[in-house]
Amino acid sequence: MKFPAAALSAALVLVSFAAGAADFPAPKQGDWIAKDFKFHTGETMPELRLHYTTVGEPTGQPVLVLHGSGGSAASMLTPAFAGDLFGPGQPLDAAKYYIIIPDSIGHGKSSKPSDGMKTAFPKYNYEDMVDAQYRLVKEGLGVKHLRLVTGNSMGGMHSWIWGVKYPQAMDALAPMAAQPTAMASRNWMLRRIMLETIRNDPDYNGGNYTAQPRMMKYAINAYATATTGGTLAYQSLAPTAAKADKMVDDRLATPIAADANDFLYQWEASHDYDPSAGLEKIEAATLLINAADDERNPPETGITEAAMKRVKNGKLHLIPASPQTRGHSTTGAASFYAQPLRELLQNAPQRTM
Repeated sequence: MKFPAAALSAALVLVSFAAGAADFPAPKQGDWIAKDFKFHTGETMPELRLHYTTVGEPTGQPVLVLHGSGGSAASMLTPAFAGDLFGPGQPLDAAKYYIIIPDSIGHGKSSKPSDGMKTAFPKYNYEDMVDAQYRLVKEGLGVKHLRLVTGNSMGGMHSWIWGVKYPQAMDALAPMAAQPTAMASRNWMLRRIMLETIRNDPDYNGGNYTAQPRMMKYAINAYATATTGGTLAYQSLAPTAAKADKMVDDRLATPIAADANDFLYQWEASHDYDPSAGLEKIEAATLLINAADDERNPPETGITEAAMKRVKNGKLHLIPASPQTRGHSTTGAASFYAQPLRELLQNAPQRTM
């Protein structure tokens, strides 16, 4: 994804959805209600709606695909991602696999603050989101065991939680654009500044706004520019002030589709993310797919490399930086890692549960 999904217009998402769908079986959508869903705060919702999309038939090997912050199943059905993964002969060929893509809590058509509760909606975190996905898979769809759990960015972090919390639920794990370590450093600092900018905009009015806060587009674009895109790519795309100005003008002119309360919840949910204590529990064959120029998960810190040594059957595929990569959003293009993903699925032992 070249931009946070929240900053994409609905029209762009629909165009991407239509273009990708031509290369694989038509996606099917559904809704399931999780009864008496308990959040980590102790709050309970009598009915939590979980929307999901599937590609392929339930007779195929189940694969769970998880989207990034502000996204939905639609944001995973792009030509660059699904178009290079779900088609005939591709690594997740929908003729062989049953691909399940949930809209996570607070996202897409699943239950979220903008449905009416606003800031009274329970404060969820990533573990709540994964627990909801688990219930959808097990109770809602009746899937007993997954061949693969994979996801991008937030979905990659969710994949790590799946591996630690439900180690016997899958054969293979492929987190992307994510670290199995605590949300911290510049990544959280910039998220915090983005959220504080929106929350302190007078238009926000404690969450009781009548129009979306005007500072949202500036906060979102500042974070996106700082943490997504790739240094070499930016130099290639905007080598002059005039071209850089044009990029800024175009981004600020793009409508923000996100609701402010939804957006704040989505990004604040990452604050306590840290699966590192349980890495030894992971049983699945694990392939971490990261980009060398990922601004949010910089490999030069060494923390990911150290963490991967604690993962049994774990391997890191680091995509080299180039003018063609896009930093944190590089993994939105499956062509960079289709072959390693194919090899993971060919070699991961298959368990029947």
